[in-house]
Amino acid sequence: MKKLIQIAVLCSTLGFCLCCSSYLDLQPQGTITSDQLNTPTNVEKMVIAAYSDLGNDNIHTSYSLWPWGSMRSGDAYKGGDSPGDNTEWHSYETFVTNTVDNGTTNEMWGQVYAAIGRVNDALRRVNAIGEDQLSTKKQRQAEMRFVRAHFYFLLKVLYKYVPYIDETTPTSSYQSISNRALTNDQLWTKIADDFRAAADILPETQSDKGRPTKWAAKAYLAKTLLYQAYQQDENHVVTAIDAAKLQEVVSLSDQVINAGRYQLQPDFANNFLSQYRNGVESIFAIQFSKNDGTPFGRLDMGHALNYPMNQEFGCCWFHIPSQNLINAFKTDATGLPQFTTYNNTDVQVSTDFQTNTFDPRLDHTVAIPNHPWKYKPNFVYRTTWARAPQIYGPYTSLKESVAPDDPSFQKNPPFMSSSKNWDIIRLADVLLWKAEALIELDRPNEALPLINQLRQRAANSTALLKQADGSYSSTYKMGVYPGTSWTQPAARQALQWERRLEFAMEGYRFFDLVRWGIAADYLNAYFAVESKKRQHLIGATFKKSRDEYLPIPLNQFNYSAGLYKQNTGW
Repeated sequence: MKKLIQIAVLCSTLGFCLCCSSYLDLQPQGTITSDQLNTPTNVEKMVIAAYSDLGNDNIHTSYSLWPWGSMRSGDAYKGGDSPGDNTEWHSYETFVTNTVDNGTTNEMWGQVYAAIGRVNDALRRVNAIGEDQLSTKKQRQAEMRFVRAHFYFLLKVLYKYVPYIDETTPTSSYQSISNRALTNDQLWTKIADDFRAAADILPETQSDKGRPTKWAAKAYLAKTLLYQAYQQDENHVVTAIDAAKLQEVVSLSDQVINAGRYQLQPDFANNFLSQYRNGVESIFAIQFSKNDGTPFGRLDMGHALNYPMNQEFGCCWFHIPSQNLINAFKTDATGLPQFTTYNNTDVQVSTDFQTNTFDPRLDHTVAIPNHPWKYKPNFVYRTTWARAPQIYGPYTSLKESVAPDDPSFQKNPPFMSSSKNWDIIRLADVLLWKAEALIELDRPNEALPLINQLRQRAANSTALLKQADGSYSSTYKMGVYPGTSWTQPAARQALQWERRLEFAMEGYRFFDLVRWGIAADYLNAYFAVESKKRQHLIGATFKKSRDEYLPIPLNQFNYSAGLYKQNTGW
């Protein structure tokens, strides 16, 4: 039903889909006119319908963006049973076989624009009703602008140039709006304007946890401005960094940090356990549910393919941590990262997790053979749970998953998932956005305590990482950075490493690499080494000034009758 609604909205509201004729012959079970939706009660329902699209991703097009943000970054392999299992994803991971007619690229485009269509429809109705009839009018307008900006942010980091359509755009003009009507910078400004407007109106707290607050809007605005600050030319090369925007990132981050509403979870694990949903670190999260009156609940289907193959789960073992990522969690004698030597030798399953020292975030992020699954000492992950370890190695991604006895877990055969929230922004993000801006403003000393705050939290996050006999699953040694030799280049290296380990497998890494302008060099160096360990990566190559963004999908390009301009290199 969710997919049918999405397709219908896409056809009637946006006009970006050509495959809807089969639905026109269905006998309607009931009808309602557009005018009947304009009552205060129904307008509120249309707002809720727009919110629902936040969780309307599916097994191939996850709004966490892991297929694009983790799998293309060197942090994760595709997984599954072989490169031929979901070949579109294999093309993403290796880049060389990705094409403009990749079906998943087109599906994601349509899915996000369907969501924007719902938001714009809700906004038109909210705008048209009087505040005397809808006392929440201004707040609902702000909420919908926040949600719309979120979806356009997804489109922006995936495709760079997209047609911008808001609630004032006449339907008749949709087919005349080019994806190049706005420049790269103007598109960022449109997104920022929505978040800025939302921040001006939204309350500091919401009784409905799924609705954004003033602080969520300010945080997302900070993220948007941070991306916009890295100015790119038509070849996706970073040519300059806007200091004024970085300074606003610092200011907005300070407002969120000092709001008195948020703090880091005392244990890193809490961010990925269902009992801590909407916890003290969460600033904005997608709300999922079960036992909610719907046939199957509103589960996190964007991660439904990522569970291992043991009897308690059974499908489908995608999104597999890379050997490079495992190695990156190693620490030196002082508990700091092994920046230049971490990948010289590979951590092996045998005894290496005891003979080396590690950042504790490793065991929160990666399911390792013979280590407990999700902090369950008597429920131990085994290599036999892996579907194709001979191709992709023996590990499994852990953050998005739950234990089979977790109250949020539910099977929806042949798949399964949970109603655990998925955080879009947590306080750790804001701390590192501020740190990044300070470093690029050449104020690295101010960034040092922000980075160390997260490292200290990680050092304190070992209580749940124990075997049944009480011993630690790995040997942990975690240090904070000293103030000595803390130059801008050293701080930048530390910041980029910290973002990788703090948010590993959460779908951000590739977009960080593109923002920093280092994607091509980083990924081609990764492929040169990793392809000697994993044969499915032989021949993988990142083409600079092309692969930073997906192509405009061929279906959309054709539908525009030549109006759209293809991204550079495609």
